[in-house]
Amino acid sequence: MTMDAWIGAAIALLCAGIGTPYVRSRLLTKGVLDQPNERSSHATPTPRGGGIAVVVGLVLAGAWLVFRGAAPTSTLYMIVAVLVLGSVSWRDDVKNLSARVRLGAQVVVVAWIIYIEPGLVTNAIPFLPGSLAIAIGALAWLWFINLFNFMDGIDGISGVEAISIAGGVAVLCMIGQVPLDLFGPALIIGAVALGFLGWNWHPARIFLGDVGSVPLGFALGWLLFELARTGHWPAALILPGYYIADATITLCRRLLRGEKVWEAHKSHFYQRAHQQGLSHDQIATRVLYANMGLIGFAVFAALGNPLPAAAGAVILIGGLLWHFSRVRSHAANGSA
Repeated sequence: MTMDAWIGAAIALLCAGIGTPYVRSRLLTKGVLDQPNERSSHATPTPRGGGIAVVVGLVLAGAWLVFRGAAPTSTLYMIVAVLVLGSVSWRDDVKNLSARVRLGAQVVVVAWIIYIEPGLVTNAIPFLPGSLAIAIGALAWLWFINLFNFMDGIDGISGVEAISIAGGVAVLCMIGQVPLDLFGPALIIGAVALGFLGWNWHPARIFLGDVGSVPLGFALGWLLFELARTGHWPAALILPGYYIADATITLCRRLLRGEKVWEAHKSHFYQRAHQQGLSHDQIATRVLYANMGLIGFAVFAALGNPLPAAAGAVILIGGLLWHFSRVRSHAANGSA
């Protein structure tokens, strides 16, 4: 089973690593470019839609794991959902679909999977009644898909986040805290993100686009629910803690200011850090270091220490957010 997982990871890595430059050349030919504007963090037109290679990698590698019996049964549903969301999101990348259509597709996909396998959510949130767990779980999953998309605003950050979350689940499998059938899915998600990251690291030669960020956010949400249903829901909250905190706090602030939260903006903590002097790669590297700490806290929680692990994770995440919000003085001194 472990060998099957590594073969799946190789498939995912090759699809993203080799497929991305091919997709990039096609996007350049078709003129599918992300044009800079006042809300952008890039200065030159850049191909948007590299997530096509990510979706292909997830589907092919996931199909391999299902064929070999090296993944949970819900992996098949994840593959179908990734294809559906990838198709809708690609349409959005080139035709600018309405928010109602985009969200509607996400609602249908999440509801379909929960209907087929309600235990994915109810077992992940065992301390709530079944119907309430399903409602809260569905909303949480939808929020995670969208926050992952919202946070994809600078070079490399989403690749780093995906690798960190998937890597954390893989570590928990390797130390025997999580069933080994999650090792393969974690590896392929991390591998496909790594293959794309080589092309998306600053200065990015291609962007994920919604076709990549939405399916990847969905797949990571699925992986986290699979982790939580094994009883390790504290670890499932800790691993994506930075993304959850930055996106949620920013959303609440924008709501309080009466802003249109569905419109593009540059008010995330990491975006403000970039405006004050940190480069894309400096920010992504800081997120990577923080995520390594969160993996450590997730392991600590899984080993039977959920409260101190959660406290440590909150302090670490709070420290990173504080650093991003205070980076102005460091940048001005040239020490960022």
